[in-house]
Amino acid sequence: MIFRGLAVPGRIGSTHNDDLVAVWHTSKGQRFQNYRATFTILDLPKISRAWLVDIINGVRASESSHAPIEWLNWVKSGQYTPLIAKRSQPIRSKKDQLPSSKEEVKMLAILHKYFESDPYAFEACAAHLVRICLPDTVELDLTRPYRDGGRDGIGKLRIGRPESSVLVDFAIEAKCYGTNNSVRVREVSRLISRLRHRQFGVIITTSWLHNQAYKEIVEDGHPVMILAGKDIVELLRETGLQDSTALQNWLETSFPLNEP
Repeated sequence: MIFRGLAVPGRIGSTHNDDLVAVWHTSKGQRFQNYRATFTILDLPKISRAWLVDIINGVRASESSHAPIEWLNWVKSGQYTPLIAKRSQPIRSKKDQLPSSKEEVKMLAILHKYFESDPYAFEACAAHLVRICLPDTVELDLTRPYRDGGRDGIGKLRIGRPESSVLVDFAIEAKCYGTNNSVRVREVSRLISRLRHRQFGVIITTSWLHNQAYKEIVEDGHPVMILAGKDIVELLRETGLQDSTALQNWLETSFPLNEP
């Protein structure tokens, strides 16, 4: 058995009301409720087996002489000592960038097919998805289309409290590709070349990033966020669009296409 960590409800900066939140979704015309819980892993390398034995034997966890100090501090004061570990950014494979379940694959295919005849129309949807991913976005404007099929989006992300916040500029590169076509180095380099000092970029695609393009972003440390097909489907589901039928209805309502 390997000790992975001791989790406690909540996190720094949240209230008790945020520890457990009810979330409503709709699937096939039926509403259902899920719950979202927030936990913090304490900076604790190990716990005493004797503490667990005490709990099993009916001793109150906080009254056991073997209770971890870090946990007792949280119980008594509500103060967290979180385990902080720097996470290395992985270079995701094609498989890791695309959805795996049958329904999620179908949802991504519907999204691509809907905008396939007019990839420029996908930009408005891409901007909406970026706002979901970056909820503190205060401005997001689409600019004119380019010959290569891309289209710029320029946004501002607010960091901090409204009274003393900082606005950070970012640029978007959106690509409505099928899963048999990847975003390659040329498209990535185009976005990177447009980034000015203290800006970051967002690549959002209904497909995936080629390994070489992904590798260039990660290994060279470019400030670029990647939203591939799998990420898009996860964002859509977070908004309550749980299946392909709901997605199709949402697309037709929110992004009506001009008929030829």
